Amino acid sequence: MAIALVLVLVVVGSVLFHFLSPWWWTPIASNWDYIDNTIIITFWITGVVFAAVVLFMAYCVFRFRHREGNQAAYEPENKRLEWWLTIVTAIGVTAMLVPGLFVWNQFVSVPSDATVVEVVGQQWQWSFRLPGKDGKLGTSDTRNVSPENPLGVNASDANGQDDIVVEAADLHLPVGKPVKMLLRSIDVLHDFYVPEFRAKMDMIPGAVTYFWFTPTKTGTFQVLCAELCGQGHPLMNGVVMVDTPEDYLAWLGEQQTFAQLSAPQQVGSAEYAGKDGDLD
Repeated sequence: MAIALVLVLVVVGSVLFHFLSPWWWTPIASNWDYIDNTIIITFWITGVVFAAVVLFMAYCVFRFRHREGNQAAYEPENKRLEWWLTIVTAIGVTAMLVPGLFVWNQFVSVPSDATVVEVVGQQWQWSFRLPGKDGKLGTSDTRNVSPENPLGVNASDANGQDDIVVEAADLHLPVGKPVKMLLRSIDVLHDFYVPEFRAKMDMIPGAVTYFWFTPTKTGTFQVLCAELCGQGHPLMNGVVMVDTPEDYLAWLGEQQTFAQLSAPQQVGSAEYAGKDGDLD
């Protein structure tokens, strides 16, 4: 009786925790409410199955508890029960998988008017590259990475000279405009994740992955790394700021291009003068 009561309390406690818990998703700030809906469908299916199985266990523990004189009936097979379990399980699994397939199809079908932004992850910071006035990103290669070229942009590619480089700083995006995030890692596995946007994807060294979304709310959102990437993993945070179109253009105009960052620095001779005014 005590075990059966504990099992019932587990179900009741789980249901109450779900409805009364203060921990829930952050408010969504992108077009991916489809992902939320898919998770909710999965949650309800698995939640109902969990409650049904545990309550059935409680019933069995109570109904078939040991009593003097009772003897268990041995039934090695029950074809009817097996068919019912197979059919119900297949329906439940299908109901969980099919919505995800539709969402995945949308997830990888990038709108033709999406702006391209490259995200570069490295231990332990985020950097970004946006197309310049030509609207094209230049090519890059990790073999080109250096203190002077932290994102590995190919200096010989003309399309990359006007690329906007944002190194270890905040990324700004315009509200209501679809954006395709090209994900690249310089060292180990990372995962670019903004909880309010829902979308995320692993960043794999030697490969370029991607996802897309449309920001729907202006504001400041935290970037997290959702892949254990080393000792500094908990500190690998960043910021994405979703701006109005006017604020976004103003921010964009303040950024430097790859050509500007890689240009030789002109240094006046006065900086090399000795204390007596003569050049050393």
